[in-house]
Amino acid sequence: MSRILVIKLGALGDFVLAFGPFAAIRAQHPGADLTLLTTAPFAEMARAAPWFDRVVTDMRPRPWNLAALWRLRRSLRGFDLVYDLQTSGRSGWYFRLAGRPDWSGIAPGCSRPHANPGRNQMHTLERQRDQLEMAGVAQFPSPDFGWLASTPGFDQLGCVALIPGAAPHRPRKRWPAERFGALAQVLVERGQTPVILGSGADTLHAAIIRAACPQAIDLTGRTSLLELGGVLARASLAVGNDTGPTHLAAALGIPTIALFSNDSDPALTRPRGDVTVLAAANLADLPVERVAAALPQVHSQNLTHLEAL
Repeated sequence: MSRILVIKLGALGDFVLAFGPFAAIRAQHPGADLTLLTTAPFAEMARAAPWFDRVVTDMRPRPWNLAALWRLRRSLRGFDLVYDLQTSGRSGWYFRLAGRPDWSGIAPGCSRPHANPGRNQMHTLERQRDQLEMAGVAQFPSPDFGWLASTPGFDQLGCVALIPGAAPHRPRKRWPAERFGALAQVLVERGQTPVILGSGADTLHAAIIRAACPQAIDLTGRTSLLELGGVLARASLAVGNDTGPTHLAAALGIPTIALFSNDSDPALTRPRGDVTVLAAANLADLPVERVAAALPQVHSQNLTHLEAL
């Protein structure tokens, strides 16, 4: 049995965008022993997914931590083939630490290089598919998300997920929480239940939303990533900034409204699926009315995504 390693570290949005490549690698190597190297936040979700036989956590050791580097080296050794989906300077360095095995990525000297000079101008999904095709992967099935839909969690079908978060170091990617609050009130007036999702860092934004709309349910900081997927799988609609949970909602087939400022480029990073992108150079200038006007055309598709899960 061949042993294959997949490397994907990254942020949540990047991890979600790798679900398709994960499924493609598994389809290409159905009988292989498949290991994922990822970071701690994604380990639980990766273990629940159907694509891997084992998951190894990368503790991202410092160069002077020789004991940790030795453990990482042992984790990287002994594989017949490595798919580096991270394709960063760090993961390129892992190529040497692994002993230069058969390797798909951008590490200098690797055996299956992604040699497309336009790779940095491609959307993540197209870039990863192009990399895998150059590495000999021929099958690209749609990933199955039944494992997320069956995750126990918040059981109210038809809720509307509000995702006010963004990376702390990129505040320009946030639509103001007060606007989310006004939108939540619009949803309540239409008979819908807004549910606020995010990490513990988003609780302040959730409090602002609930001050404007007390009927909104605050789940920020109360779900693991796996439970977050279970909540989103039961939603009828998601409205969120360009952040990981918004990508997860779109991947699950949920009608999604994604809000973009000029701090990120939708052509390179937008979620894929049943997605409406609303863009403004500065999200503070995006009025509630414009987002509310997009709700009926997206929400009319209701819960059809659940039938495919």
